[in-house]
Amino acid sequence: MDLIAGLIQTSILAGGVLALAALGEVLAERVGIVNLGVEGLIALGAITGIATVVAIPSPTLGFVLALLVGLLVGMVFATATVIVRANQILCGLALTLMGTGVAAMIGKAYSGIPAPATFPPVAIPFLSDLPLVGRALFTQNVLVYLIYLVLPFAIHHLLFRTRHGLDLRAVGENPAAADAAGIPVRRIRFWYVSAGAALAAGAGAYLTLAFVPSWSEGVVAGRGWIAVALVIFAGYRPWTAVGAALLFGLITSLGFVGQARNWPIAAPVLSMLPYLGTIALMIVPVLAWQKVRRLMAAPAALGQPYFRDVR
Repeated sequence: MDLIAGLIQTSILAGGVLALAALGEVLAERVGIVNLGVEGLIALGAITGIATVVAIPSPTLGFVLALLVGLLVGMVFATATVIVRANQILCGLALTLMGTGVAAMIGKAYSGIPAPATFPPVAIPFLSDLPLVGRALFTQNVLVYLIYLVLPFAIHHLLFRTRHGLDLRAVGENPAAADAAGIPVRRIRFWYVSAGAALAAGAGAYLTLAFVPSWSEGVVAGRGWIAVALVIFAGYRPWTAVGAALLFGLITSLGFVGQARNWPIAAPVLSMLPYLGTIALMIVPVLAWQKVRRLMAAPAALGQPYFRDVR
């Protein structure tokens, strides 16, 4: 029973990084911008979080500063892709290289230093006393509750239950028609791409302040690329993206348990499980029924720059 409870708890913690980054990518891709710089943004957020708590032992401040760093970098990326209308793929790859490089350079001074302050578990009265699932589900840190309960609901409501969400999705589907209807295409794209980048950087701060409380080069370990893949698999829907992130958290925790219990599987193979799972999930839409593929279709204008004078 303790093993199952620990597995569930670790799955939730591990999936939180992917869930927050994927939610940010959902916002960006719903307005038609592909951001392949998620890996770099997570790295920048991770080093910002750990550097902040080393200087000032406040994980909340570290998380907020990581969000601000992500927002500022996202605004630079949005300027390049939305205003200048540069190639989105190349800008995203450049952001990944820049983010991981800068984080590695700054992180040399913090490598191996445990975080002096992290987000502590918050037990929900009565629910945390439930057998098996009480400790796993209801004794988590505040970011877990935010990522799994608040943000998916808020983003889903925004996208599918408000007039503004309809405008937002219209920008991602047909920016020319949206512009003709008076919707500010460039403004919406700019700010939602920036907001998505902020959430990706927040995922990095979550990584070093709530999941792995330290910094080391390579700590991001491809999670940004997995988050991008999860968005595609989830059909650009927030709740599905969070569910897929939780599934990957389970796969990651299985690798941890396998190594701790000396399963007769090579440690490198166990470490590869999340990446093998990513490949498997990318194959699913290809083999799925036509209706499922249609539900998972990308926004029609995804990756396409909008030129107002060419309509």
